[in-house]
Amino acid sequence: MGLGVEIAYEGDSWPDTFEGLATRAVTVSLLHFGLTPSAFEVSILACDDARIAQLNADFRQKGAPTNVLSWPSDGRAAEIEGDLPELPALPMDAELGDIAISYDTCAREASESCKSFEDHVTHLMVHGTLHLLGFDHIRDGDAELMERLEAEILGKLDIANPYS
Repeated sequence: MGLGVEIAYEGDSWPDTFEGLATRAVTVSLLHFGLTPSAFEVSILACDDARIAQLNADFRQKGAPTNVLSWPSDGRAAEIEGDLPELPALPMDAELGDIAISYDTCAREASESCKSFEDHVTHLMVHGTLHLLGFDHIRDGDAELMERLEAEILGKLDIANPYS
C-alpha cells in the first residue's frame, strides 16, 4: 500500500505527470525522517493563480497569488528556533493536512529561474510537505533548517539545490 495522496484538479493546465511528481516528493520527504509513507494521507489541490489568490486572501489576508500553501492537520512547530518540530505519531496523526499549488505561478517561476517545471514543482511539493510536518521559515533559524532539509531531500531526487 502506498502513500495516500488525494489530488483535486481545478483547471486543465496540469500535466499528466503531476500526480507522480507530487507523490514522489511527499514520499521521499517522509522517508527522509524515517516515516512510513503508506501510513499517511495528504490532500492536494492543483489549481491556478485565481484560486490560490483567493485561498491566500482567505487564510493569510494576502490577496495575491503564491506558489504553494499548506494547512497542517496539527500544530507541530518547534518551540525553540532552529529545532526539529514534533514529527507525527501514528495512528492519530495519519492525516498530515492539505497543500494547494498554483500551476500559473509555478510555471512562471520555473521559466524565470531557468529551471524545469518538474523540478520546481517537486521542490514546492517538498516545501509544502515540510510545512505539514511542522517546519516553517518565519524565524531565521527555522528558515535555515527548512532550506537545508529541502536541499537534502531534493538531492535524493537528483534535483539541484534551489538555494545555491
